[in-house]
Amino acid sequence: MASFKIEGGHKLNGTITPQGAKNEALQILCAVLLTPEKVIIHNIPDIIDINKLIFILGELGVNIDKLGKNSYSFQANNINLEYLESQDFKRDGSSLRGSIMIVGPLLARFGKGYIPRPGGDKIGRRRLDTHFEGFIRLGANFRYNKEEYFYGVEAPEGLKGTEMLLDEASVTGTANIIMASVLAKGTTKIYNAACEPYIQQLSKMLNSMGANISGVGSNLLVIKGVNSLKGCTHRVLPDMIEIGSWIGVAAMTQSELTIKDVSWENLGQIPSVFKKLGIQLEKKGDDIYIPSQESYEIQNYIDGSVLTVSDAPWPGFTPDLLSIVLVIATQAKGTVLIHQKMFESRLFFVDKLIDMGAKVILCDPHRATVIGHNRQSQLKATKMTSPDIRAGISLLIAALSAKGTSIINNIEQIDRGYEDIENRLRSLGAKIERIED
Repeated sequence: MASFKIEGGHKLNGTITPQGAKNEALQILCAVLLTPEKVIIHNIPDIIDINKLIFILGELGVNIDKLGKNSYSFQANNINLEYLESQDFKRDGSSLRGSIMIVGPLLARFGKGYIPRPGGDKIGRRRLDTHFEGFIRLGANFRYNKEEYFYGVEAPEGLKGTEMLLDEASVTGTANIIMASVLAKGTTKIYNAACEPYIQQLSKMLNSMGANISGVGSNLLVIKGVNSLKGCTHRVLPDMIEIGSWIGVAAMTQSELTIKDVSWENLGQIPSVFKKLGIQLEKKGDDIYIPSQESYEIQNYIDGSVLTVSDAPWPGFTPDLLSIVLVIATQAKGTVLIHQKMFESRLFFVDKLIDMGAKVILCDPHRATVIGHNRQSQLKATKMTSPDIRAGISLLIAALSAKGTSIINNIEQIDRGYEDIENRLRSLGAKIERIED
């Protein structure tokens, strides 16, 4: 198990290019199972979660060629369905939550799909009901082995288009149901569909392969089933969560940074939320320029009441950046209430920030009030453990700004979502070292 050793308190400077979007890449990679033809994907991030999924695809029989840095070709023309019921798959699939999205394309193309209960972040209850209820609506039979925590769906007669209202606007659930629907007979209407840029990207990719999906970008998707899909070439968007993380790095370390090629039109509310915290951002072409700031002040509401930053389905603010916002607020002038609506355990990492001297009141599993120091009291270095991807990067940002040398253990959690993070930070002037135990 590896650790980071971080000497905090240094200003950074330079230009950084964000990696490909992890959450989009997980969907796109699963979609290669829908066609026997070659699919080429560019800008795939080199991170643990993505590499696990690529490994699972390889074990399934997908022919995989690495074309260059972050570019691959995939051809699923000789799928080994027996792997799905093997002990190896039960082990491999359970280590990655994103593996749930292989079920939809396998069900659509081969009439069956299986998955062990997926792993991933320990951030509270994350239901799979939306996925399987959608498959059942399309005509699949569902079974669940409680002893082995093993899920299965089968549709030997094929899937049939239908109308459905998703019980929640689940991004992975929407993606899975879209992929199941594109080869179904007839028309499928999905109400309350997630409409994140990653879902839009998946839909555009599938349409380029010959699917017929309309309503892209809205919460009502209409999918007319087709007989087969062909190959395509696709490029993954830059990762909006990593972009927000670099904004957090700049703010907390009082650094001047330029973030290149951010795809502004797909950032939604992210820039405006950071501006509400007092962070100066400039749009320069498709780049974000962040000047060095000595201080930043949280905006109150018009009536003077305390600002609340909360998460919501797109186009609302992404829950993956709330932990970054919380850390930034610890050095702001003013007070903010962080309301994490979607996951009940994501705020528990604040005890580490309190140990570092932050003024944070954890109200309940979903809400925390942050009283900013206004740079009057620097965070103090400490030893801590990363509980999940987003809390891990937030603690890393706190350590970069802290006085003294911090140690962060369990950094494999950070590696799951951030590519080569220590070398990219070092290129900007950070004092960070990876220690292998």
